[in-house]
Amino acid sequence: MNQEQTNTTRKTRNAVLIAMFGAVSMVLMLLEFPIPIAPPFMKIDLSDLPAILGTFMIGPGAGAGIAALKIVLKLVFKGTDTAFVGELSNFVCALMYILPSYFFYHRKKTKKRAAISLMLGTLSVSILAVFVNYFIMFPLYSKLYGMPLKAIIAMGTAVNSHINGLFSMMLIIVFPFNILKYGIVSVITFIAYKRLKRALIH
Repeated sequence: MNQEQTNTTRKTRNAVLIAMFGAVSMVLMLLEFPIPIAPPFMKIDLSDLPAILGTFMIGPGAGAGIAALKIVLKLVFKGTDTAFVGELSNFVCALMYILPSYFFYHRKKTKKRAAISLMLGTLSVSILAVFVNYFIMFPLYSKLYGMPLKAIIAMGTAVNSHINGLFSMMLIIVFPFNILKYGIVSVITFIAYKRLKRALIH
């Protein structure tokens, strides 16, 4: 097989993997569940698992493509109940997770660096999500959905009485929420990545 045929085969395989991972990601996005530390509109899902796996196997473009395909499929099959803000937030958080993870890991692909890269990605998205949600997503959701920010904050206060404003909600709920969500995704990725790569990419 010459180089051109090899490249064509690789591109075809990657396109199939992105489509497959995107479909799996959409299903995982629908299997969301609430947790006691967050108000009902914030639910855990593991839909970024295929995105980080695709990123490690193929590259960050593939991870972003999987995350985008997931959102498109979700909107087609279910629509939105967050005025598209939840979907936008999900996509942005996926990027804030997969990009730091990839750029640390790809320089030297060892088991130790994989673990560190996933921890770095988890910490990065958890910190950045505080500011993205504070300045953009929550105010945008309030405006587009027609729900006053005070009402959103009140939902947080009902979960934790220490929440007395939007920023305290970011620190007390949004930050640990993302630590938990992406921590779970990272643990599964660390355990499954090498085996899955051997099965899918020869």
